[in-house]
Amino acid sequence: MTDEKKSISSATNIAQALGAVDPAYKSVIPGIYPGTTYEREADGSYPTGRVYSRDQNPNYELPEQLLCALEGGREALLFSSGMSAALAVVQALRPGDHMIAPAVMYWSFRNWLLTVAKEWKLEVSFVPNGDIPALEAAVIPGKTKLLWLETPANPTWVVDDIAEWARVAKEAGAHLAVDNTVATPLLTNPLKLGADIVMHSATKYLNGHSDVLAGALITAAEDDFWARVQVNRKAGGAIPGPFEAWLLLRGMRTLHLRVERASQNAMAIARHSEQAKGIRAVLYPGLESHEGHAIAARQMKGGFGGMMSLCIEGGTEAAMAVAARLKLFKRATSLGGVESLVEHRASIEGEGTPCPPDLLRLSIGIESADDLVADIEQALEGRNT
Repeated sequence: MTDEKKSISSATNIAQALGAVDPAYKSVIPGIYPGTTYEREADGSYPTGRVYSRDQNPNYELPEQLLCALEGGREALLFSSGMSAALAVVQALRPGDHMIAPAVMYWSFRNWLLTVAKEWKLEVSFVPNGDIPALEAAVIPGKTKLLWLETPANPTWVVDDIAEWARVAKEAGAHLAVDNTVATPLLTNPLKLGADIVMHSATKYLNGHSDVLAGALITAAEDDFWARVQVNRKAGGAIPGPFEAWLLLRGMRTLHLRVERASQNAMAIARHSEQAKGIRAVLYPGLESHEGHAIAARQMKGGFGGMMSLCIEGGTEAAMAVAARLKLFKRATSLGGVESLVEHRASIEGEGTPCPPDLLRLSIGIESADDLVADIEQALEGRNT
């Protein structure tokens, strides 16, 4: 990347997709290239450098370049989902290797680590979020090869110190991978804090419109571990289609506007909810009362994101009733879209969840904050309005 591109603001790079123009027709919007294979020259060469679309489709290149610019990475790869991106990292480990993950993290990935990882002969240790001494004690000298961190952690939004995790990883001779889905590259840059790899479920904020399934990885260095990740993607075919990649880039071009609005809305709702009757606790890193606020304020810039949780007085039944009475919030899984969503996470995650039974997870969208606050108020009061 040129020094000129580096000096341009993130907002401009996002809005203009790094200034890209379609090379064939000079369209300011890139085209969609559904072709799966590319013609050789008579001498057997490939003048475009592309052989097969499984890992060389032109529609992957702009989103990957933009992600590199936003995260400050050396190379990025698109995947078919956030899970496939995460698994490409874990499956780059060798049988017998040891990895460490936080106790609270994305439930589906945690389940994979608790079950399938054993079949891959991987050893996994879980440590309490925010407990650096426990993290240090979990390291197995010579065996620990990967530390996986998610911060803020879904769905309680515990905040971990990325720089401290990076220090422990470096001392152990391990890689640190950080799930940056919730914070987005606009609020946190894990690579600049010492992480080796950043993961995004691009389905969420990067796309932002609840119409694309995709994932992404960005690396700080093109080392041997990253080479194995590349092989996992190419050999496994865990890639999005050209249209999905095109839609992802289209969504990314408004990322800065959506994240700013969602963060502002979430802060307004969190501050109001702190004073609301019927709420036991408000879990949002932007609040001074949040136990991880000081760390969040240090490693997040420009806001604290659009994800929060409300713990409702009265337990499971009361929480489910509040969710049922919400009118503007859609009762649906996922997060990061323009529409606000609510979910009773404990019932979704099931047995073994570390999620409190009275917790409602809120993905705050870009609607009017006043309307969303009013919707929560009427749901808490049980009014039929």
